[in-house]
Amino acid sequence: MRSIDERDLEAAIAAGIIERGLADKLLAFAATHVDPAKPAKFDFSHILWYAGALIIIGAMGLFTTLAFEQMGGKALTFTAIIYAVIAMAIAHKLWHRPGLRVPAGLLVAVAVSMTPLAIFGIQAAYDLWPSGFETPDTYGDFYVWVKGSWLFMEIGTIAVGALALRTYPFPFIAAIMALSLWFMSMDLTPWIFRGDDWDWHAREMVSMWFGLALMVVAIGLDLKKWAAGDFPFWLHLCGIVAFWGGMTMQDSDSEIAKAVYCLINIGLVFLSVFLMRRVYAVFGAFGIAAYLGHLADEVFADSLLFPIALSGIGLGVIGAGIFYFRKRAAIRNWLNTNLPPALAKLRPVHARG
Repeated sequence: MRSIDERDLEAAIAAGIIERGLADKLLAFAATHVDPAKPAKFDFSHILWYAGALIIIGAMGLFTTLAFEQMGGKALTFTAIIYAVIAMAIAHKLWHRPGLRVPAGLLVAVAVSMTPLAIFGIQAAYDLWPSGFETPDTYGDFYVWVKGSWLFMEIGTIAVGALALRTYPFPFIAAIMALSLWFMSMDLTPWIFRGDDWDWHAREMVSMWFGLALMVVAIGLDLKKWAAGDFPFWLHLCGIVAFWGGMTMQDSDSEIAKAVYCLINIGLVFLSVFLMRRVYAVFGAFGIAAYLGHLADEVFADSLLFPIALSGIGLGVIGAGIFYFRKRAAIRNWLNTNLPPALAKLRPVHARG
């Protein structure tokens, strides 16, 4: 069935079928209503909106310079507040306009992202860094280095993000909060190990287990029917990045451990089908490719047959992808029909339709 767009409504108004007021109400409803089973439309305007928001967030985060910070802590906090107020003022005006909730929500996310800068300025102005941890040199290091000193900035960002979501339920705000949660999991490591003297293995393990926990939370949220966007997506993305990154950085000389790593990545591919979340398939494919590269470089370095066999496996994977593309509706119906009830309840709402 073809969906009705704005041109259809204009034609209906011209034909005298509906009135202008009703058409405007229908357009306003369509702008705010999201069907969880239907993929969100993502066109060039969305790319520009997201790119603009990320440029602002990056400009005030990753790319702040030492010269910018020489303004002093109080000036940094004042600047962050001004940015946040301007972003929120524009966002509030756009939020209730049909079709403009995406740029409005992104501006709210920009305002939330000013929180760590504001808190950094207060801590720098009054030297409120936690005892036992070194004073950070620059705010840009917040996005690069793991330090126990960042903890209050992360807690503040999560709290402000939660408040913003109550009034402006926009999924990308959850991404800012998830990133802060990931940073906080890393920065809690120095607190747990009492100081900055801890090794990379601890960092990898914390990242892996935090990512796994975030994935479980995202799957739990997937069981709810969201009416204002795909909130769990950003949690899935941040969770798999933290989990897969921490797992991949683990270094082991055991071939059994490496094979288990490959099996976990294969499991991620199947998990993507079960949850209807492509992000797991992407990272699972990367992990499988990394393991096959290890086999080619070390285990079968002197084998002439390995590249040929690997090529055959690659063709098989492509064939499996084509089969799934053609039969995905039938596979979904089979899963809905044949899965045990207890297991079927664990599938997200959007995967059951």
